[in-house]
Amino acid sequence: MIRAFIETSLVDWDGKISSVVFFDKCNFMCPFCQNWDLIINPDKFPIIEWNHIKQKLQKKKGWVDGVVLTGGEPLCCEQEVFQICRKIKKLGLQVKLDTNGSYPEVLQNLIENKLIDFVAMDIKAPIDERYNMAAGKQVDLEKISKSVQMLLKGEIDYEFRTTCAPGIIDENAIHQIGKNIKDAKKWALQAHVPDNAYKALYRQKLNPEYYKTIKEYLKIAKKYVLNTILRSKI
Repeated sequence: MIRAFIETSLVDWDGKISSVVFFDKCNFMCPFCQNWDLIINPDKFPIIEWNHIKQKLQKKKGWVDGVVLTGGEPLCCEQEVFQICRKIKKLGLQVKLDTNGSYPEVLQNLIENKLIDFVAMDIKAPIDERYNMAAGKQVDLEKISKSVQMLLKGEIDYEFRTTCAPGIIDENAIHQIGKNIKDAKKWALQAHVPDNAYKALYRQKLNPEYYKTIKEYLKIAKKYVLNTILRSKI
């Protein structure tokens, strides 16, 4: 179900003005997650009906470029995602999907049916045993790899995203992820935000050297993906 809706965002889709819908399910429980309350306690949030979203989008016609589907993990709500994508497309808007990449078959189906225009896939750690720690769950690494390879083929515009969570991402991790997604179209390194992280360990104040460190990660990442950017509040 959709439990939250942002009418206008300038930060959820690079270069575009978007509206954002939040789905209330996820198959991961990342310790640094910012939206964990939505996933664990969905009933605290109102259900947002399509008619409400449609009215807002129609009022912003010519202003908003598209709609971002995020969460949670939208593809946990496969049927609802397909329905809302079709409805958004009928309004003449583009669709961006934020995903953890654990549903490659559903992702492929959306791409083949031209229901999405852009995919932002999280790469939470190197695609090895470290992924389980980053996702907070046992992960089917084969499915993650399948989604990565699908996007690397370039059938749809995309970016990979890595949150540089302390204790999970270090220099070695950046090298390994870089090898996993070498020559990708775009890679966004994202600064960790401790304020509302799911696990207490990840709510601790950042080391003063943290931002200097992730700038070094950016230099390393560019060796593998030339178009690597750093998303940070500083």
